[in-house]
Amino acid sequence: MKVGLYFGSFNPIHIGHLIIANYMAEYTDFDQVWLVVSPQNPHKKKVSLLEDYHRLTLVNIAVESNDKLHACDIEFKLPQPSYTITTLVYLKEKYPQHDFSLLMGEDNLRSFHKWFNYEEIIDNHQLFIYPRVYTEQEIPKKEEALVSVKNHKNVIFCKDVPIMKISSSFIRHAIKNKKDVRYLLSSPVFKYVDEMNFYKK
Repeated sequence: MKVGLYFGSFNPIHIGHLIIANYMAEYTDFDQVWLVVSPQNPHKKKVSLLEDYHRLTLVNIAVESNDKLHACDIEFKLPQPSYTITTLVYLKEKYPQHDFSLLMGEDNLRSFHKWFNYEEIIDNHQLFIYPRVYTEQEIPKKEEALVSVKNHKNVIFCKDVPIMKISSSFIRHAIKNKKDVRYLLSSPVFKYVDEMNFYKK
C-alpha cells in the first residue's frame, strides 16, 4: 500500500488541512493519507499545544467518515522531540509492506535542508509538495529557497491542490477573541472544540 504521511501539530485540525489531505488521497496514487499528529515539533514550543490526546481526538473525528484518511499517533511512542527520519525508520520497520511518502507545503521545502538527516529522507522517499499563498515580502525568498532540492527526482510538485489561507494560530487567536470559527473547522471538530472550551483563555 502506498501511504502519504501528512505531519502536523493539528492544533487544531482545520478545513485547510482536510482539503489538502483529501486532494492527495483522491488525485495522487496514494491508497491512504495518514495524518501524523506530532507530540512535539522541534521548532515549536510545546506550551502552545493542546494535550496530545485532544489533538489526536480532533484528527480522528475529522477523518472518521473517510476511509482514505487515517489519524496516526505513531510519534507518541517515539522519543521527543520528534524527528521525521526517526518516524520514517520506525514506520518502515513496523509496516515493511507499505511505501511511505511525505506531503509538505512549499514553505516547509524551503527549510528542508535544515531537517535532521534530510539527505536520507529525500533519497529514500518521495516528497509531494503542495503550494501555499505567499505574501509580497516572502516572494523573493520563495525561489531562492527551492533551488537546492526542487530538481531532485523524488520531489513532486502538485500544482492544482486547492489552497486556503487558514492557519491553526489564526483560529486559536480568533477563538480567544470570541470570534465565530465554525466555518473554518469541520462540524464535529468545531463541536468538540466548543464543548471542551479549547483556546478560549
